[in-house]
Amino acid sequence: MGDDIRFGRAQINGLDIRYAEAGAADAPPVILLHGFPEFWAGWQAQIPALAAAGFRVIAPDQRGYNLSGKPKGVAAYDLDRLVEDVIGLADHFGLAKVKIVGHDWGASVVWWLATTRPERLDRMVAINAPHPTLWRKAMRDDKEQRRKSWYVQMFRLPVLPEAMMRSKNYKGLYDGLVSSSRPGTFTAEGFAAYRAAWSRPGALTAMVNWYRALLKKRMPEALPWIKAPALVIWGLDDKFGAVSGAEASLALCEKGQKLFIEGATHWVHHEEPGRVNAALIAFLRQP
Repeated sequence: MGDDIRFGRAQINGLDIRYAEAGAADAPPVILLHGFPEFWAGWQAQIPALAAAGFRVIAPDQRGYNLSGKPKGVAAYDLDRLVEDVIGLADHFGLAKVKIVGHDWGASVVWWLATTRPERLDRMVAINAPHPTLWRKAMRDDKEQRRKSWYVQMFRLPVLPEAMMRSKNYKGLYDGLVSSSRPGTFTAEGFAAYRAAWSRPGALTAMVNWYRALLKKRMPEALPWIKAPALVIWGLDDKFGAVSGAEASLALCEKGQKLFIEGATHWVHHEEPGRVNAALIAFLRQP
């Protein structure tokens, strides 16, 4: 895959954002947004398939991750700023509207974009993450979601989460990936690439600040309809997210579709690339 990937940088909202790109420059573009604790290479199973299917694939390191800028302070990771990064990336490529796919935190950004900047959205895919407003409500009202997200409460604390993740050469982070996925999904070779990304100065604090910012954010009680076509993909053995969040998020969509996969986990795009890629290609090709 490496020979087919191009890398570039864009100055967006005062930050240096690094992105990977594949596919013909004149092909229909699609933006892929990774989640925690990945970076652009979390899409390694999707990038070549989408490029081969005739898309121009753009996969940034989101702010705070890997080789992109890492502003200081929790407020720098507010959802509105994360959405503005996507808008800035679209502007960088001259895109009035975007086709966009997100996983985990990347999906949260996609949901928030659909809510706050719908005029810039063509169609969207959210993988194993509910709308962030609904997630916040579930953290208050849903016992199952609170149980699955127990670790998020620890992320409120200063310093300690970063120290725990850094301990023993990032063993806790890697063990979290392995224990929440099918056997063999994350390999020692892949761990080396992740560890390099986590080791960037300021990266761990930036990554945790995404959570801290959401936990502090004032969220709306009522949400508008999402009018852009939406596809929700969900691995039903997700250790972190209750499927009720997926269903509630779909209920916000005027044109919602779903692909729920039995036996797949939070990392469904790694575990079931054939099914996920086929669904993405079919959905993104629709006019």
